Amino acid sequence: MKPTRMMLVSALIVGGGFGLPETPAQQAGIKRTDLQRHDLGATGREVIQVRVELAPGVAFGKHTHPGEEVIYMLEGTLEYEVEGRPPITLRAGEVLFIPARTVHAARNPGRSNGAELATYVVEKGKPLLTMVK
Repeated sequence: MKPTRMMLVSALIVGGGFGLPETPAQQAGIKRTDLQRHDLGATGREVIQVRVELAPGVAFGKHTHPGEEVIYMLEGTLEYEVEGRPPITLRAGEVLFIPARTVHAARNPGRSNGAELATYVVEKGKPLLTMVK
């Protein structure tokens, strides 16, 4: 392969994120690592997995997803506000289910990094995340 073509292919692979979904701009203290995305057997649905890390004291504001979110805590502590429920605090090994289009927010009240594995079962082609005022 010619050097110019190799550089172009490399740029497309790196710039394209290996076909994973676009994520919102990184907010200071929040790191999102896209892990995988696959179509499901149900027409118009896909599954997306993302590792989300929040530094101590960092919060991510109210938002929704166009489908269900299943959270598995990997490390640390995160507190969630889910519309219609009292706040819930999760620690490593605990889980949370958030129904489709439910307004929710998260923050790290701890002194160490908090990380979750977020699995989204969503409508294909819709933005993964919509911020709410």
